[in-house]
This record gives sequence, C-alpha cells and structure tokens, in this order.
Amino acid sequence: MRTFDLTPLYRSAIGFDRLASLLEQRAEAPSYPPYNIELVSEDQYRIVMALAGFSRDEVEIVTERDTLAVTGRKRKDDTQKTFLHRGIAARDFEQRFQLANHVKVTTASFDNGMLTIELVREVPEAFKPRKIQIADGNGNTHNVEALEQRQAA
Repeated sequence: MRTFDLTPLYRSAIGFDRLASLLEQRAEAPSYPPYNIELVSEDQYRIVMALAGFSRDEVEIVTERDTLAVTGRKRKDDTQKTFLHRGIAARDFEQRFQLANHVKVTTASFDNGMLTIELVREVPEAFKPRKIQIADGNGNTHNVEALEQRQAA
C-alpha cells in the first residue's frame, strides 16, 4: 500500500486546501485516468490528465460553482477486435475536482493524449486585505508613513 504525504501541498498551495484533503482521502483507491496537480505560481495551478486512447471530441470539461468535472465517453466501435493483450484502458470515466473559492478554469488543451487544464485563483478586491487608518481621539487620521519619517529625522 502506498502512502502519500501531502503536507507540502498544504503549506505551499493557496486555494487547494480542500482539494488536498480530497486527494488524501482518495490516495488509497486507484484512480482512472491518472492525473497530476501542479502549483505553477502562487495563484496558478495546472491539472494534467493522461487520456491515452481518447480524442479531443470524446472529452468534456464542465465547471459548476466549485466543482470541475472532466468526463470521457468513448464512441462505440462497430468493428470487432480480438485482443491478445489489452493494456490500454479505454473505458468511460468521470473525474471530479472540488475547487477552492475564487479558483477558475482559464484554458484547457489536449495534445498527444495529455489533457492540460489551467486554473487561476482570482480574489476579488473586496476580499483582499486592506490597510485601515487609525484615527486619534478627535477623529483625525494621520499619515503613518509621514509620522515615521518625522520621527526618524
């Protein structure tokens, strides 16, 4: 049995805390298709899925609220094939990812059997931290930087 330590992901990934928890829960069960989740920069992420045997038009990506769903549906082949060994899984799949707040899919590309989904965390200005001026007893606010410069001089 394999165990994965996702502690570094918790420390460095912003916006994927819930996703890391879900990955930890799923680590025991094999998943199909295989995928990687990469931290590109502080607010950019990438999901890369290996989809051997699928074409671009057999894969669908849907986002709804905080869920990203990637679905693959193989077209039925009318020709009967006799396999001596079948090692390439060509079964239908649906993979769901729970997205953190303000994480959005920006682009998706499919090249040589690899699906790449780019995500970005865009925090609205209303949710970003802002500095609050502190007023004195008379309700006057003072420019803190100007006060510090006068004290240093």
